[in-house]
Amino acid sequence: MHELVLLRHAEAEIDSPDGGDIGRALTERGRRAAHAAGQWLLGHGVQPVRVLCSPASRTRQTLEQIQAALGTAETLIAPEIYEATPGELLALLDNHLDAGTVLLVGHNPGLERLVALLLEGRSDEFRGMPTAGIAVLHLDQALEPASARLNAFWSP
Repeated sequence: MHELVLLRHAEAEIDSPDGGDIGRALTERGRRAAHAAGQWLLGHGVQPVRVLCSPASRTRQTLEQIQAALGTAETLIAPEIYEATPGELLALLDNHLDAGTVLLVGHNPGLERLVALLLEGRSDEFRGMPTAGIAVLHLDQALEPASARLNAFWSP
């Protein structure tokens, strides 16, 4: 993997019909922001080979809104993304090093802490991934703390 694209799900409803967090759906504003994220990916030529997505409703709905930008990317629902720590996300990504560009659609605080870990070598108290935010990281070497360079960042 030489490029890692992290996309936080778009804005979601506070509650879900079943009362559980995993079933929370996108708001209308969230759908628009997710669509805009897809347009940004398309406009900047970010072309993932593989997409890893949390099973939560809001991440899957975010993924649906950016589908046009993904082309023929292989898409996998990865339950381990939901509520993952940066270390757990790294362990998952280690299984996908064969893909040149990977897009991971997930949640905070895991995503923002993963960005901090890969850029700065630490993951404590980092804040920086708004809903529908995208971080494009370039990797010159293995997935290790402080091994990435931020190529682009976008938020709606």
